[in-house]
Amino acid sequence: MAELDSILTCIDMNLDRSVERLCDLLRIPSISTDPAYATECRRAAQFLADDLSAIGFSASLRETPGHPMVVAHHDGPQGAPHVLFYGHYDVQPVDPLHLWTSKPFDPVVSERPDGTKRIVARGSSDDKGQLMTFIEACRAYKAETGALPCRVTIFLEGEEESGSPSLVPFLDAHREELTADVALICDTGMWDRDTPAIATSLRGLVGEEVTIHAASRDLHSGQYGGPAQNPIRVLSKILAAIHDESGRVTIPGFYEGVEELDPEVDAMWKGLPFSQDEFLGEIGLSVPAGERDRSVLEQVWSRPTAEFNGIEGGYTGAGFKTVIAAEAFAKISFRLVSNQDPQKIRAAFRRFVTERLPADCRATFAEHGASPAIQLSIDSPFLRKARTALSDEWPKPAAMIGMGGSIPVAGLFGKRLGMEALLIGFALADDAIHSPNEKYEMSSFHRGQRSWARILAAFAAA
Repeated sequence: MAELDSILTCIDMNLDRSVERLCDLLRIPSISTDPAYATECRRAAQFLADDLSAIGFSASLRETPGHPMVVAHHDGPQGAPHVLFYGHYDVQPVDPLHLWTSKPFDPVVSERPDGTKRIVARGSSDDKGQLMTFIEACRAYKAETGALPCRVTIFLEGEEESGSPSLVPFLDAHREELTADVALICDTGMWDRDTPAIATSLRGLVGEEVTIHAASRDLHSGQYGGPAQNPIRVLSKILAAIHDESGRVTIPGFYEGVEELDPEVDAMWKGLPFSQDEFLGEIGLSVPAGERDRSVLEQVWSRPTAEFNGIEGGYTGAGFKTVIAAEAFAKISFRLVSNQDPQKIRAAFRRFVTERLPADCRATFAEHGASPAIQLSIDSPFLRKARTALSDEWPKPAAMIGMGGSIPVAGLFGKRLGMEALLIGFALADDAIHSPNEKYEMSSFHRGQRSWARILAAFAAA
């Protein structure tokens, strides 16, 4: 315990210097999706490799068809766990630039009237500030003890914000090198400013596009209205049939593999300070539209959904045109949970559509990705120890939460490397990631470092 206290004190005493290092990284415009910034992405990767080398890691850039990966290794005591830490150094574009109150790649530390501070810059929260919390925790360990309490591999990606095209091939090619006892992913957030969180579930995703075809060309509604099949009407009827009056999805087999919440997690979620009225009120809504017998948190975190993301057919320009379209299409996303099989969901949806096609109509489909849900066991010893460590650092105990979105790398670590991943980050909902004036709270950066130090110590004690 005395050793951990000295490491935490080291973090506290060197906070200003750690902020300077973060700002140096934030000044590098590592926008991965724009080829014009390829050199800057490499510069950010080299910055991190050099920084890790300076504190005793064996660090290097690894080439990919796109931006380089950074891989760094550090030995730990014999018998200590091996942890793999993942983050990404690339960032989103900064548009619209005129909405920024400061230059996106000229970080500003601003102080509010109550004395709290924040770091404003592109990438401050997503994900440079987050990944630097872990590196700074390692730096403090090395400064105080000359060693790390666990064997640590750090894996930093440069294409997360542009679809990670090189990730799967890289994981497959370096499976043995990257496989550890547990993966730590920092690209997540807290429940609120005082409550850290570990995401124990991530919904999966299936993307589908369906087009209904009828006549060989667009038709004049005055000449053909009535006898001609109208694909917009056909498509609308099929989409409307996907949900029943209670909000449940009617596709046969859709709920296969869906499990009920663990009682401990259910009780924890019910105890979180959450208001569905505020949640919906912020976006101008008032009544939950999902499954009627499920709470809003359940609907977002632990229940599967079918949502229509776009629909089009016929004339949609200015004015009016009396036309019966030859085709109509829709984009549909399915969020998956528990043990739902993405390919079974895709096949079931396509059967649902084709079985409802009237004469003279046919359907074509296009897929837009598929990934399964992630569900961590709450009995995981790593999860339990991480939760205790986080609870020791923050004002309130760590919550085990779900996430409505998807973080594909978490599933890939399980599928490709066969290891569980803990999703622990210190971002806040108002950090404006991907938006102008992105920021990272100083408390997140400071206590994030202290949190990782505590987590590594807890893992080592195991």
